[in-house]
Amino acid sequence: MEIDRLFGGVYKGRRCLVTGDSGFKGSWLVAWLAQMGAEVVGYALPPNTPTNHKTLLNTEYKSIEGNILDLDALKSVFEEFQPEIVFHLAAQSLVKYSYENPIETYQTNVIGTLNVFEVSRQTESVKAIVNVTSDKCYENREWIWGYRENDPMGGHDPYSSSKGCAELLTQSYRKSFFNGTTGQTLLASGRAGNVIGGGDWSQDRLIPDLIKAASIGGETEIRNPLATRPWQHVLDPLSGYLMLGWKLLSGEKEFADGWNFGPDLSSNLSVQEITDEAKSFWSKIKYAVSTNKKNHHEANLLMLDCSKSNKLLKWTPVWDRSETIRKTILWYKDFYEKGVVNTKEDIAQYVQDAINKKKEWTL
Repeated sequence: MEIDRLFGGVYKGRRCLVTGDSGFKGSWLVAWLAQMGAEVVGYALPPNTPTNHKTLLNTEYKSIEGNILDLDALKSVFEEFQPEIVFHLAAQSLVKYSYENPIETYQTNVIGTLNVFEVSRQTESVKAIVNVTSDKCYENREWIWGYRENDPMGGHDPYSSSKGCAELLTQSYRKSFFNGTTGQTLLASGRAGNVIGGGDWSQDRLIPDLIKAASIGGETEIRNPLATRPWQHVLDPLSGYLMLGWKLLSGEKEFADGWNFGPDLSSNLSVQEITDEAKSFWSKIKYAVSTNKKNHHEANLLMLDCSKSNKLLKWTPVWDRSETIRKTILWYKDFYEKGVVNTKEDIAQYVQDAINKKKEWTL
């Protein structure tokens, strides 16, 4: 199957604007969209790490450096390129950083999202918006079952709270301005769990911390070994966002809503479990449990209920936990030991596995 025929062929020749294209998720999304023949425009701050996925990939597309808080600059990009769909991924995405910089976190994740919605509302070409938030948008009550899309928004730390605010903002704009209320633009949001994969060098994230230490023969201190998270490969939620975009561009209003994209329950692993499994694929990975008890608050248990996505959108993950961890660690191992970037190969394998499993977006 030709890659440009995925998702009903809707992205071939389509003008797609991706905010946050310099980030981990954004750079993977741009690479996939470009392979499907989309006309991609990226808008983001420069990469925030010396080694970064965007630069390594060198994907051919129009990339513009800018801040989503700069309303005039954002307007000019929309006016010039007239996007048909907007994937909004630009965000301050780190929990620890949000404690140190709460104002910046709320400004970027709430006011920045407001700016994207407002400029989209004023641009007639925009037919669809997929707003990417987080599983941390929910009020976490440490439940042993997963959160559903209609559970209350909340958030203990500033990052989680800002994502809850962004979801409330999305709901307001959906009801007030989009989804056929006063225009034809359809708006949906995607909430994903702890996303891993090659190309992430962010601070204070488990896999990047393990990898950076391993690359120089060091050891990583893990803070909360028993904390459980819904780990998934970056391509799984991206396939969900792309499915949403497909449905919205096709004018299917019932999909203009909030959606969870998480792994199967077997992929809800503790920090120690995923660390041990990662070590099995690269022996250089070493860790010790932190004895520092002065860390900021972190949730111990967080899971998503993805029944809605599974049944109505017909979305399910392609890679299980073992393949997710294997692909992630081998990406970094090949990069550090061979100087190879396996992103395109991983996308190709992911698509082939999805075809073999007869996933909805490949038919």
